[in-house]
Amino acid sequence: MGFSALAVAAELPLHYSSVNKNGERFLCQQRRHGHIRYCKKPVSCNIKSNITAAATSSDNTATTGSTSSSSCGGKVLEIKEIRERCKKWLWKGQFSINYFVSCNSDSQSNPGPPLLLVHGFGASIPHWRRNIDTLAKNYTVYAIDLLGFGASDKPEGFSYTMEAWAQLILDFLDEVIQKPTVLIGNSVGSLACVIAASDSSQTLVRGLVLLNCSGGMNNKAIVDDWRIKLLLPLLWLIDFLLKQRAIASSIFERVKQRDTLRNILLSVYGNKESVDEDLVEIIRGPACDEGALDAFVSIVTGPPGPNPVTLMPGISIPILVLWGDQDPFTPIDGPVGDNLRSNLF
Repeated sequence: MGFSALAVAAELPLHYSSVNKNGERFLCQQRRHGHIRYCKKPVSCNIKSNITAAATSSDNTATTGSTSSSSCGGKVLEIKEIRERCKKWLWKGQFSINYFVSCNSDSQSNPGPPLLLVHGFGASIPHWRRNIDTLAKNYTVYAIDLLGFGASDKPEGFSYTMEAWAQLILDFLDEVIQKPTVLIGNSVGSLACVIAASDSSQTLVRGLVLLNCSGGMNNKAIVDDWRIKLLLPLLWLIDFLLKQRAIASSIFERVKQRDTLRNILLSVYGNKESVDEDLVEIIRGPACDEGALDAFVSIVTGPPGPNPVTLMPGISIPILVLWGDQDPFTPIDGPVGDNLRSNLF
């Protein structure tokens, strides 16, 4: 489970990391109160600066008011505006997938690659409302609701897997964007992007930006973390209880209550001012849809999926990693963060 690193982790701006002019693989680490940042070269400096600007703007403005401007000129999009501008795409001829696209005259004339934003657990397109406008100044920006989230379908009986979401992303690139694209994912969205990029047959993933990358679809993926080992009996019990429909429904109803969601968000957001009614509604609204309970149970109790640690060494495209060093759900000193910091670059 996770919340957007662009809107969660930092309360102070990122430092820029140095650039290896030879384009070699190396680790750039800079730490300032809220972020650890890693780069696998070569990385487009223009994309790096735009992502950093979006991250900085996210935490320097509160979300009260749609016209709030970021430090780099981007506005916070209204939820209503995002929903009105969203489009639909039919995946596999049967599943309606919700997506958003934003660009301006500068981004249309810019030869840079399009960007695709992929949200994390429990989130949806409006979760990027502070980032889209800043990024769209220089790039055509797409955002997608993964199957089971947001305004996308939540089909009855569907078995949610990381591999299915990765295939959805690849099919979206092929059928909708139709250009080599930089994928920007948060939490499980990051992992879905990593899996998509690891497909040796794909040619449409041009780069990756990973925000607090998850180790799996759920916590079963990181059993090597001592914190998870301590909780394993509890996780097994939760799995068992969630497979009992009446119990699962009761738990889910409590989790999606406004006060409960607000408290969860306050526990993970570095900038408490960001936890407003809009943010609570972004999470809560889709959770009230038909099929949301089934999606929740399938995701929490299902297989964790491929481990990013085993996939990353085989990926040769540019990668930028951003991490909030106080993330309680996907800690920087957990198995994935430690591996990226110590071994990959």
